Amino acid sequence: MDLCDLSIHELKAQLEKEEITVEEVLDSFLQRIDAVEDKVKAYVTVTGTEARERIRAELEGSLAGIPLAVKDNISTEGIRTTCSSKMLENYIPPYNATVVDKLNEAGAVLLGKTNLDEFAMGGSSESSYFHETRNPWNLEYVPGGSSGGSAAAVAAGEAAAALGTDTGGSIRQPAAFCGLVGLKPTYGTVSRYGLMAYAGSMDQIGPITRDVEDAALLLNVISGYDPKDSTSVKREELDYTAFLQEDLAGMKVALPREYLDLVSNPEIKESVLAAFKKMEAEGAKVEEVSLPHLKYAAAVYYILATGEASSNMACYDGVRYGFRSKEAANVAEMFGNTRSEGFGEEVKRRILFGTYVLSANSYEAYYVKAQKVRTLLIKEFEDIFKNYDLIITPTTGDTAFKVGTVTEPLESYKMDTFTVPVNLTGIPAISLPCGFSSKNLPIGIQIMGPQFGDGKIIQAAYSLEKILKLGNKRPELEVAQ
Repeated sequence: MDLCDLSIHELKAQLEKEEITVEEVLDSFLQRIDAVEDKVKAYVTVTGTEARERIRAELEGSLAGIPLAVKDNISTEGIRTTCSSKMLENYIPPYNATVVDKLNEAGAVLLGKTNLDEFAMGGSSESSYFHETRNPWNLEYVPGGSSGGSAAAVAAGEAAAALGTDTGGSIRQPAAFCGLVGLKPTYGTVSRYGLMAYAGSMDQIGPITRDVEDAALLLNVISGYDPKDSTSVKREELDYTAFLQEDLAGMKVALPREYLDLVSNPEIKESVLAAFKKMEAEGAKVEEVSLPHLKYAAAVYYILATGEASSNMACYDGVRYGFRSKEAANVAEMFGNTRSEGFGEEVKRRILFGTYVLSANSYEAYYVKAQKVRTLLIKEFEDIFKNYDLIITPTTGDTAFKVGTVTEPLESYKMDTFTVPVNLTGIPAISLPCGFSSKNLPIGIQIMGPQFGDGKIIQAAYSLEKILKLGNKRPELEVAQ
């Protein structure tokens, strides 16, 4: 096994024992990028030169010398940050996002910025202005989205781990599609400063990793109160690695029957139910519950998220920064042409829909009503957590789909029903592999916890990971010599 196939904690152990060097680790990852990136297309920008320059210094911290990738909607000082959009094709930020500063302080080495659905609006990584990213398990399939580039990079061995962002499942769904662990922290746990907002009341940065231990290690680094972010919550900082315990005894687990009813692939239902049986064998108590308002979750999400997106995208007008149309006779035409030419179809679709639901004639009928249903969902989840420690569901209703096969927007939006409730309610959730389909495509299981119950879901995920013993399976991606 090459160094680029090892987890963060495995690399750390060998580095600390001086069995390997930081140079050898970086060389392994950069060689893998050279070998497979033309097939996978996980990155928008590779920063190999900058990475080699960085390891010349003596790196210190919990991630010293560990090569990581960062989603390309997270600001990196002096390094192009595009949101995979023509609008920001040549934008170079003058500052780092707080999470990037935290990675640097921990000694991590940035390998590059990963591809995504434009402005994080999508679930397949096909709407990027630059290129489609492919799933390393089968290059004919999508890696999921919007953090598909981050997931593909980790699955292909092009990064030890990566940061993604999750507005409606954009960490957990690609993690499930690519056979990885994806953690969406409680809203407010990780600073959003420097994240280019899609829907500010739901966006959250989190890790995509090879196993649960790595997710805990990364969450330790990137979490914590940030006065630069008004949504950041001031709480006692935790050591999330302390929750890496194999213990399910006495844990009460809720299984919402509505989630199973929505599963379209019987292999997913079979894998998830098999995982439940193994948890019960280890002392967990699993019971069916009901979430009657789940059926409204996707509709509520798209009303609220697009409304926020409409507002957030208003700054991209060709005046302040980014792309500006050259075909305009006056200022009004410049505004219109810039936005028409600079945004892709999916972004324009969501801006138009969001503008409509915020309009005077529609605000009460759609936006206000959606906020009321969001409150009902929050209450339903709170009621379940009064009696149960966790809620566990499939992460997705189906495995990864082939590139180019989902062309109807409403069809893709419905897929988000499994993941969007977590963002609407602000709770933490983690996805980890629980099996493989007959086509050798990964299947993910999702563990949700109460607000600030991030440690609890890490413990459950770590325990389940040890029971299932799927962690060492890697995609058989042909590597060029």
